[in-house]
Amino acid sequence: MSRHLLVTGGAGFIGSGFVHHVLAHTDDTVTVLDKLTYAGDKTSLEGLPDARLTLVEGDVADAALVEELVGAADAVVHYAAESHNDNSLRDPSPFLRTNLVGTFTLLEAVRRHGTRYHHISTDEVYGDLPLEDPERFTEDTPYNPSSPYSATKAGSDLLVRAWVRSFGVQATISNCSNNYGPRQHVEKFIPRQITNLLDGVRPRLYGAGTNVRDWIHEEDHSSAVLRILDAGRIGETYLIGADGEKSNREVVELILQLMGRDAGDYDLVADRPGHDLRYAIDSTKLRTELGWEPAYADFEAGLAATIDWYREHEGWWRGQKDATEAAYARSGQ
Repeated sequence: MSRHLLVTGGAGFIGSGFVHHVLAHTDDTVTVLDKLTYAGDKTSLEGLPDARLTLVEGDVADAALVEELVGAADAVVHYAAESHNDNSLRDPSPFLRTNLVGTFTLLEAVRRHGTRYHHISTDEVYGDLPLEDPERFTEDTPYNPSSPYSATKAGSDLLVRAWVRSFGVQATISNCSNNYGPRQHVEKFIPRQITNLLDGVRPRLYGAGTNVRDWIHEEDHSSAVLRILDAGRIGETYLIGADGEKSNREVVELILQLMGRDAGDYDLVADRPGHDLRYAIDSTKLRTELGWEPAYADFEAGLAATIDWYREHEGWWRGQKDATEAAYARSGQ
């Protein structure tokens, strides 16, 4: 039986990826609620079937609008978030409104309507790990956020847990590692490097480039979220990862090589304050309990396809680029 899903932040990077995935792999219909800030783009939803998709421009902290949309939905998947660490260091206030007040607003609505709710979070809530250590984050790792972004995401996770326990909200949570793929804003690490190279600009690396991230293709993230929505146990948290640990230096050097440049053709810039050393996800629970596996196990192949997408879709990212680089220039990065 088909469902009607409300997807918040569904015009953003991973949200739009999930909408594409749902409409390709199910008979569900989708309403997207998106504020269409700089990180949300209507064109990310182009080509999808109009009869199964509705886009509503609005704020997840708007209680009246959220009440109306939740009342018409069978399930809510909450992607909407302010998510860029550098922006949270410049001005934390939007992160508190969207990530905390927005989550509270949704939780109150799904509580009133008895609606299934899935909450999208990040591995950054756990802080970081030593660079030379076999340890990975698990569902039992204590929260230790480092930035205003990760602190507000940690707070939103805790709100969900409290609403499950106190009010019986039918919710699950997923914490995912770093995503890459098509339609990601050029402020983010991988698309910034790709678009810089397309513009003839040398890539820039924070610090020494030794910080490690655990990369997953957004299509794999989407398939995992759909699996949790379908079969996850209420009240549980699932970590989503694809065993994609790479240092920032390794990623930049691979991008350079895939784009026909010398692997050392990049610049080092001042490190970001509070820059986490290493993220690494143990997704054993998701894989064993729900039978999920990533489809994009080859990071190099996924990265090559991502480079091709940005080459072929300059019209999608060109309007973002100047403002993004101006903001980085003001901070010396």
